[in-house]
Amino acid sequence: MTTRRTLLTTAAAAGALLATRGKSSEAEAAEPSSSAFSPRALTYCMLKTGGSLSLGVKQGAKILDVVKAGKAMHVAVPTTTDEVIAGKNLAGLQKVVTKPPASAMIDESAAKFGPCITNPEKIVMLGFNYRQHAAETKTPIPTAPVLFNKYNSALNNHGGTIKLPSSAKKFDYEVELNFVMGKAAYNVSEADALSYIFGYATGNDFSARDLQFRDGAKGSQFMIGKTCDGFMPVGPYLVGAEIVGDPQKLKLECRANGETRQTANTSDMIFSCAQIVAYASTIMTLKPGDLFSSGTPEGPIIGKPEAQQVWLKAGDKIACSVEKLGELTFDLA
Repeated sequence: MTTRRTLLTTAAAAGALLATRGKSSEAEAAEPSSSAFSPRALTYCMLKTGGSLSLGVKQGAKILDVVKAGKAMHVAVPTTTDEVIAGKNLAGLQKVVTKPPASAMIDESAAKFGPCITNPEKIVMLGFNYRQHAAETKTPIPTAPVLFNKYNSALNNHGGTIKLPSSAKKFDYEVELNFVMGKAAYNVSEADALSYIFGYATGNDFSARDLQFRDGAKGSQFMIGKTCDGFMPVGPYLVGAEIVGDPQKLKLECRANGETRQTANTSDMIFSCAQIVAYASTIMTLKPGDLFSSGTPEGPIIGKPEAQQVWLKAGDKIACSVEKLGELTFDLA
């Protein structure tokens, strides 16, 4: 039997529940929601600290040392960009980037960098993927992406040095837009392909042209001409795809000893990033962390008349940039 006392008790309990729910909603509004946190909306790097590498996140003119912040805040955090892409300890990453301890912040100008991706299973390169570059080298426009590879031993960093091998003499620069896969992809559609990309970086497909044409090959020895130790500088940053937006509207530049040698836009690419992913995923399973380099625009030394080909040498300084992604510099020795 329902009594007045029962009704009053029920009403009080309901009121308390509503009040609790109201407070909970207010708290959820005040604190960042884990579901709203997107790793593809941050800018990452790998910091050289002592003899090791650790994850960094760019915040304005400073960089957060994520590993140091995790220790200070007693939370587990990812230690590399590879671990971020794999989804490891993202809750801890969210905590340290939301309220970074001042002790873990360093000035960008004082930072020393490693390659922004350190352990890709695959490094996939593209040849002749800009219309103007194909024209200057008198190469027919490809009907499908021209793929070749580099290896992890070629990885190099912003501020790094390429030690030129004695087996070659004709060294060349190639600024390129790089991108890194964020999840496994097989037979993906062009319409969905960009959602599989984690982020983008400035890269340089450094080349030894005499190795590329070695033993009478007609420029077909791409791998041996381009995968010598240190021939894949990338970085300094891996910029989340949500920050970059459309990758087909980015300006690229390359400078040798301060002189501009390449200036173009990714709109000149023959095959877009989405088309590259869709095509490559019909051939092999693309894995999280796989690194793609999408081809170089016009302006490399190889595209000049032979009488004007002055090859790079030890002591030269290279700087290249891609809009929104930062400047990558390295020296030759």
